[in-house]
Amino acid sequence: MADPRVARLRLIRTPTIGPVTYRQLLARFGSAERAIEALPDLAARGGGKAPRIAEAAMVEREIARVETLGARYLFIDDADYPPLLAELDNAPAVMTIRGDSALFARTSVAMVGARNASAAACRFARGLAVELGREGVVVVSGLARGLDTAAHQGSLATGTIGVIASGIDIAFPPENRGLQEQVAEQGLLIAEQPPGSEPLARNFPHRNRVIAGLSTGTVVVEAAPRSGSLITARLAAEAGRDVMAVPGSPLEPRAQGCNLLIREGATLVQSAADILETIRPIDSRMVRVPASPFDGRPGGEPDDAERRALIGLLGPVPVAIDELIRQSGLPPATVALILLELELADRIERHAGARVSLIQ
Repeated sequence: MADPRVARLRLIRTPTIGPVTYRQLLARFGSAERAIEALPDLAARGGGKAPRIAEAAMVEREIARVETLGARYLFIDDADYPPLLAELDNAPAVMTIRGDSALFARTSVAMVGARNASAAACRFARGLAVELGREGVVVVSGLARGLDTAAHQGSLATGTIGVIASGIDIAFPPENRGLQEQVAEQGLLIAEQPPGSEPLARNFPHRNRVIAGLSTGTVVVEAAPRSGSLITARLAAEAGRDVMAVPGSPLEPRAQGCNLLIREGATLVQSAADILETIRPIDSRMVRVPASPFDGRPGGEPDDAERRALIGLLGPVPVAIDELIRQSGLPPATVALILLELELADRIERHAGARVSLIQ
């Protein structure tokens, strides 16, 4: 019997298929095998060439590598896929994990901050992580230098999740190789990229959305303006999660990002008690995964006039899909299918907050 993971991974590793498109394809066609057969026709409808589908042999080699590493795949419809993360419309279709996936069932808080963090900030973050762990809270971070390292060190004994921007077999920064192995052995290590993937700059925002999506709230301990930590905070806010920040001296450049977050409404944090007070009213067991925006039911097949009308509403500026439905007057299933065709034809780009833009 064929390994069902092969067809799924062939879809996921195809360049023009993102997390949203993957879920819509499975909803419409019922299986990855049928979706692969339909891709050329869908792309042609969108005005593009058939996408280069990942080869089965390449995917089989990847699966063998994952198993050799002692890791496993976690697909979005698996029973132990974290429900908070699944709430995101662009939640990863698959992740590679090593460690204890039971940590997903516990309340978790993301802790992020500057790579060049001050010694005082690192000490404070480590202490926060220890105190949160004593209360049964899992600490999520990105295994970077500075604040991330301190957060993991403080929570290793009680529960920590490390999310990396590379493949699960690549340690970055190199000096954290030992810590990354400890996280995998004592906590949980997560990678969205395939094994062997280097930590490219474009992968870090994707990594940050996973950190924010896994967590009930995100705490920024020390960060400069326009830092990756503020991107994580913004993604947390867009997902409807709590954003918290530790205040710092106005004379310290590395504290400006945190002070800005507080000015914009983030919860001020001075102790672990402040974090617990903020997140405790939220019971992650009440989280429900929203239905797919495309339910795969018969009907909703667009004609050329409907395609032209919807494309006419698109431009380089991202627009909400709900707004496209409102302005076009088309049924949601029809809009979803046209966008699916356009994405497979590499003509649109999807953005956070269920928004899309036309690729010029």
